[in-house]
Amino acid sequence: MSSSVLSDRHLRRARLILAGLAALTAMALSPAPARAHAPSNATLSLTADGPSVQQRWDIALRDLDRVMPLDADDDGQITWGELRTAWPQISALADDGLHLSQPSGGAAPPAACRAGLLSEPSIEAHADGTYAVLERRWLCPADAAASGLLVDYRLFADSDASHRGLLQWRAGAQAAAVTAVLAPSSGALALTGTSPAAAAPAADGAPSSFTGFVAEGVHHILIGTDHVLFLLALMLPAVLLAGRADDTVRSASTPKIETRPARWTDALWQVAQVVTAFTVAHSITLALAVLGYADPPSRIVESLIAASVVLAALDNLKRFLPGARWKSATPGNGVPPPPSERGIGRFGAAVRWPMAFVFGLVHGFGFAGALKELGLDSAALAQSLIGFNLGVELGQLGIVAVALPLAWWIRDTRFYRHVVLAGGSLAIAAVAAVWFAERAFDVVVIG
Repeated sequence: MSSSVLSDRHLRRARLILAGLAALTAMALSPAPARAHAPSNATLSLTADGPSVQQRWDIALRDLDRVMPLDADDDGQITWGELRTAWPQISALADDGLHLSQPSGGAAPPAACRAGLLSEPSIEAHADGTYAVLERRWLCPADAAASGLLVDYRLFADSDASHRGLLQWRAGAQAAAVTAVLAPSSGALALTGTSPAAAAPAADGAPSSFTGFVAEGVHHILIGTDHVLFLLALMLPAVLLAGRADDTVRSASTPKIETRPARWTDALWQVAQVVTAFTVAHSITLALAVLGYADPPSRIVESLIAASVVLAALDNLKRFLPGARWKSATPGNGVPPPPSERGIGRFGAAVRWPMAFVFGLVHGFGFAGALKELGLDSAALAQSLIGFNLGVELGQLGIVAVALPLAWWIRDTRFYRHVVLAGGSLAIAAVAAVWFAERAFDVVVIG
């Protein structure tokens, strides 16, 4: 039986791939596609001053609008009047979403800090949108820097488990900033005068400064649907690109051109080139953006990220990008195959890492959005940048570890070439085109 005919074994594999594609499609077509790369983040700054703690908490208006009728007239614009009207609800959300206390020692329960009134409503423009600014002063039983502080962060715990709070803690106005990542499910985080540490036993698994940013990097790549689809678009052809053409004679007068399936190491080498180029590129622009050397407008960056996904996917259908050139190969008889036989993944290997590098430079600016809002000092910046970037790489490796074996299992079937690779690339291009339209022209295509 020809390798292009689906056997029972191939059908079982096909069903597995279809289940994965269905999950990917559901994720890609979920509501708010324009925010595929705009995760729910808030920035929380806490500064100790004796027994009092000054809070500044920036929460995205888009996130608040998802849990309360912030845009009362549903016209797509949040006015100043609508914000002031909703401020009591925002205040109540903040009261429930953050609690500060101090350890009492021994088995005694923590001593609660008392929250002061919120300041008047105010907003500030961040790189990824407009944020409400919530400022207040907390009064604790003892000196917050000397006795420590327990931070229990629960914002959006009931509505968005993927939300993250980016914490900046200072033990005094002139003290160096220490950073950590807070998740609604992390439990309390213990802050001392110099560093954050997981509180026991309530904060089992709560992130520290470095490990928290590693986890944030993994989280960011996994929920960044546009980044995931970009990597998948570049990876899908890898299992077909390293085949060697043979001349199999069906009869004395009827030659048949086939492509020998690629070796596992060939496919792995293709993916390694792509991932390495993407990693190096986005690391460069991530560092440039966080260090303040480059700050392109968020709208342009997000639009270009969507465009990169479209181009990478369409290039799978008909190669046109200069970085994805063919290394020509011919059948064993030395005669080049006819155009009709030059399908996807046949007669040579595409060099795709230059495309991954060029587009990776754009994606790096997208990764930087979550970090550059913190205004970290140099010491905290080095830790956070390294940890976040390491987390992104671990997330990428996780995607490769899942996607590449699945693709390899059914690489030599028509189903893979025509449904997974061609059909999947077309679906990715269509979804990313919607993202591009929404981001570039500020319209809602899919509500």
